[in-house]
Amino acid sequence: QIALTEKQVTNYIAAQPAVSKITEKLKGEPDKKTQAQLEALAKKNGFSGYGEYDDVSANITMVLQGIDPKTKKFGDPKALLQAQIAEVQADKKMKPAEKKQTLDDLNEALKNVEPIKNQGNIALVEKYYDKLAAGK
Repeated sequence: QIALTEKQVTNYIAAQPAVSKITEKLKGEPDKKTQAQLEALAKKNGFSGYGEYDDVSANITMVLQGIDPKTKKFGDPKALLQAQIAEVQADKKMKPAEKKQTLDDLNEALKNVEPIKNQGNIALVEKYYDKLAAGK
């Protein structure tokens, strides 16, 4: 885990839509051309490279998992994930395949929840929650 700076968070918000356009098409590891595009995008948005962008993204995501979308405040990520699992299980409109995939993803996230070591990251992600949540 890294301590995020406000600049990293705002750079991430700026870069995220373009990076997502590239990464959502990937089926595994990017080829050299795609990796070069990701590197260039990261650098254009103030990162030392895609590795730094990826680290910032992982740390933002870690905090986002613990933010209650209703209150936009950080709580216990495990409790929030458990609540999301219960909501999905109770959802009668969701297609069975979609429900299974969502539950698999949430249960995997639950297994990998780590405590936030850099408490300052929480305040930064809360401050930019609306913009960050819109990009996810």
